[in-house]
Amino acid sequence: MDKSEILEKLRHILVSVLKHEKFEMRDDLSATDVDGWDSLTHMIIITEIEKMFNCRFKLKELNKLGNMGTLIELIQSKL
Repeated sequence: MDKSEILEKLRHILVSVLKHEKFEMRDDLSATDVDGWDSLTHMIIITEIEKMFNCRFKLKELNKLGNMGTLIELIQSKL
């Protein structure tokens, strides 16, 4: 699966969980850039990503996530 396909699926998850589209999908996007993306919605987003891509993340992997770019790299490593 290429990066654009992953981005589209991630966008769908974010819109579904956050209930808005007031963000631009880019590599340096982080939770602090998006209204409503707090610790609770973060865990919901991660759970939805695991379901969508049929993978599981380790806690140490999640702790290293800094932005959308590192999330995409992590997903690609799991596929």
